[in-house]
Amino acid sequence: MQQYISSNLSIGILGGGQLGKMLTDVTRKWDIRTHILDSNAGAPAKNSCYRFVQGDLMDYETVLNFGKEVDVLTIEIEHVNIDALYELEKAGVLVYPKPATLDIIQNKQTQKAFFEQQKLPTAPFISCENKKELLAHVSKGSFNFPFIWKAARFGYDGFGVKKIDDKAAIDALPDNPCIIEALVPIKQEIAIIAARNPDGEIALYPPVGMAFHPEANQVEYVYFPADISKEIAKKAHDITHKLVSAWGHIGLLAVEFFVDEENNLLINEVAPRPHNSGHLTIEGANTSQFEQHIRAILNAPLGKTSFDQPAIMANVVGPQELIGPFVYDGVDHILNTPKAALHIYGKKTTKPQRKMGHITLTGADLNVIFKEIKDLKAKLKLKAN
Repeated sequence: MQQYISSNLSIGILGGGQLGKMLTDVTRKWDIRTHILDSNAGAPAKNSCYRFVQGDLMDYETVLNFGKEVDVLTIEIEHVNIDALYELEKAGVLVYPKPATLDIIQNKQTQKAFFEQQKLPTAPFISCENKKELLAHVSKGSFNFPFIWKAARFGYDGFGVKKIDDKAAIDALPDNPCIIEALVPIKQEIAIIAARNPDGEIALYPPVGMAFHPEANQVEYVYFPADISKEIAKKAHDITHKLVSAWGHIGLLAVEFFVDEENNLLINEVAPRPHNSGHLTIEGANTSQFEQHIRAILNAPLGKTSFDQPAIMANVVGPQELIGPFVYDGVDHILNTPKAALHIYGKKTTKPQRKMGHITLTGADLNVIFKEIKDLKAKLKLKAN
């Protein structure tokens, strides 16, 4: 890799949401020219990049032309045109994650099949091409109610995932390719952020715990240390290391696990990019996940992943009753709290459960800062403008 700090080297990012915005915090710090492609003219990363292009991430020509202008191309969202990435890779652009890896991950059917092929633990599943096929499996007793339905493509943040309790719930589903999974008795959910560079160096962050909103299928809090044994933590690291190596993945890979009642680990979801479960690394870890991703795709030495003290992150999402323009209220409570950090994503409109920002808090005692961050989250309000 050529000189990347304060040079003519350019990085392209497909997607200009909050993840792209936080990636540019790193590239601006290191004086790296960063180009952003996003369909939204008001994308959060627009004002923090060297060049912004408005365009459709799923359009072949748009992605191809954008990618030809950069040296290294990466993503902040999986929903991009894969054919264009393959073509750019052939043309000599360094595309990370590799298109072949992303091709598997984009589709939950191929993703789960890969886990099965590599003998990586995951919940029992069946792939279905349409609703008729799904109903046939249910009629045969292949899966009993309740079970989990997941859209094969384009699911995120709890969307495209539903618990199916009866046939009426199936009738309400879209007639699209999907997987159905056994409903696993879950004791808790944890996640690990991994990074790998082209030289094959791998760095793993310690596991973090995740607490979900009781109604929305979305993470509300992410915290370190996770309340798991050393044995479970080692097992999670071993599985993640095997997965990253098997894929030959380059960049970040977030791996979410179920821990069942017998302390077995099952891979639930993966994301080949910075991830919500890694936001607390900005203030909590020695190297943030965003810096680690940039290090990895530039084949730079990977940073240290340890935490010096407990940390917790709370998502700030749009309230149920509000759609459209808004203002923040209660910011001063966070700014007056030592070791609290507020991250605002720059979205100008909100809707129910839309991720608008996050709060991070560090301290000596996880139980104490958990109570404090819940209070701060409750005081931060989004109100109609």
